[in-house]
Amino acid sequence: MKVLIVDDHPLVRKGLLSALAMEDGIIVMEASNVEEAVRLISRQNPDIAIIDLRLGNENGLEIVSSVKAQKLSTRFIVLTSSSKKEDFLHAQNSGVEGYILKESFIEDIVYAFHVVARGKKFIDPEVLHFRTDETVQNMDMLTVREQEVLYELGKGLCNNQIASELFISEHTVKKHISCILSKLGLNHRTEAALYANNLLTIRN
Repeated sequence: MKVLIVDDHPLVRKGLLSALAMEDGIIVMEASNVEEAVRLISRQNPDIAIIDLRLGNENGLEIVSSVKAQKLSTRFIVLTSSSKKEDFLHAQNSGVEGYILKESFIEDIVYAFHVVARGKKFIDPEVLHFRTDETVQNMDMLTVREQEVLYELGKGLCNNQIASELFISEHTVKKHISCILSKLGLNHRTEAALYANNLLTIRN
């Protein structure tokens, strides 16, 4: 797997390079600006590009729009210090597959990388609440039972506990959670729990 790291700070690039170099079968490349990154992606077609939003006076999302226009298969993870809502929403609208903050532990960044590498999306829990504008509307897609399971997830209950609370089998709980994740565009139960808690915050 080929990975491109795009950041205008050499220390950030070296830190990520060192972390990813420990993973098997990964070739890591570096770029510091939009032009260099687009050129490398066009030539090398990396599987994943990890980009910063701020590249000096440039916007890293210019790389995303340029590559998407070329219909290349590279998937994008934004790694940024910005937790601003407008930056997150702009990145989402650009079609990135991941968004994680630089303040995260390195193991969390590597985990996000693996999630995106598997073809899924990853959103840092610290900015996940910015999706609450869609939350109430999207809840209409869930059945009453799925909503009940989602609320129990928000309490931090495991599958066995949810089954006991709702008087259903653990197998049925698993099926409901799978449907919830699919309908809401989430990747794992932790995101679903955060989603449920955000919904309660809105309604209260």
